[in-house]
Amino acid sequence: MEVVDEKVLIVEGTSDKRKVKDIISEPVEIICTNGTISLTKMDELIDSLFDRDVYILVDADEAGEKLRMQFKREFPEAGHLYIDRMYKEVAAAPEYHLASVLIGANIDVHKQYLGKRMN
Repeated sequence: MEVVDEKVLIVEGTSDKRKVKDIISEPVEIICTNGTISLTKMDELIDSLFDRDVYILVDADEAGEKLRMQFKREFPEAGHLYIDRMYKEVAAAPEYHLASVLIGANIDVHKQYLGKRMN
């Protein structure tokens, strides 16, 4: 039987995935939607994520909010993580900020990203 990570983080793009992956210190599956997602793809994704802790982390822009609303409608069980609007994009948010957002969802992060502002 295949071992499946219990936690799943859904992000928009590959740059978001790379950035978040470096910060997280526990096994979490990170799925990229590459922006928009069709209803068919959404249904397949929801079916594959049954019984897992799913979190949505998208950009604080119009496209990200549209995607978030789609997940809220189609997958209300998912948790939603929010970056500060001033960063606009997950990939542009500082590591310490993303680490605190992830910790808030009980996702373990590497300690070097906690509490310090890196330039």
